[in-house]
This record gives sequence, C-alpha cells and structure tokens, in this order.
Amino acid sequence: MGLRLSDLAPAPGSKHKKKRVGRGPGSGHGKTACKGHKGQKARTGLEIPPWFEGGQMPLIRRVPKRGFHNKFRKEYAIVNLRDLNRFEPNSEIGPEELKEAGLVKKFKEGIKLLAEGELAHPLTLKVHKASAAAVEKVKAIGGRVVIISQSEATQ
Repeated sequence: MGLRLSDLAPAPGSKHKKKRVGRGPGSGHGKTACKGHKGQKARTGLEIPPWFEGGQMPLIRRVPKRGFHNKFRKEYAIVNLRDLNRFEPNSEIGPEELKEAGLVKKFKEGIKLLAEGELAHPLTLKVHKASAAAVEKVKAIGGRVVIISQSEATQ
C-alpha cells in the first residue's frame, strides 16, 4: 500500500510537552520556577537590552572618540552640470524639476550646483548654493544661476 494521511506522524523526538514552571513542588519546576535564587534574572519584569554588558563599562564608552563632528554641518543634495543636458534649452529648472527628473532624491539642506562636466545649452537654474566655477560655466554659454533661500527648499 502507499502512504496514507492517517499514517502521517511527526518525527520521533520532535514534539515536546511545554515546560510548565511554577506549578508546585510535585512538578520539579515549582518554587523558584527554574530561575534560581535572587539576582537580576530571577526578578519579575526582566528586560535586559542586547547592548547591556552586565554593568561592565560598555564598549561604546570604552572606545576613544576620534576626530571632530560638526553638529552645525549642512549637507546639500549635489547636482553636476553634466547631468543638466537632459533639459530643454533656455528652460527654467528649480528643485521640483530636478526631483522629477530623478537627479535629486532628498532636498536635505538644499541643492548645490557643482561644475563637474560641461553644459551644452543655456539654462536658468534655481538652486540654494553653487560653486563659483559652476556659475562661470553657466554664464559662459548664456545661462544664469539664481540663488534661492533655504526656506524655499521643499521637504
């Protein structure tokens, strides 16, 4: 005969009865409910975070700090001139157009124009910051760069 549904059974030793702790002396797991006597792990409401090292000085505090971290640093979304050739000549490009084109994912503190690559045709660019070299390259082919304020950075 073949295999029948009624013949199916779990593998021997794979099924265990749940350990019922704290259910009296006869069970062998009563009184302290397998937690031993006293100590942090015997208490109720035990919640030890994964980074806790038992009171030892934590690793993050043992390792020395290095360098300087400027908490006032502003991070700009970068756009290079070479990426702007996809736009129509003489068009006006602002933060929204750059986002729609996929050149900028997040505005961060604003958009900064850098001079990497060449611009093929004149454009009017509205950005929050621009390098001097980028402004020169845009002006050289008849375009212009308009610096907009930080409050106009759409989040």
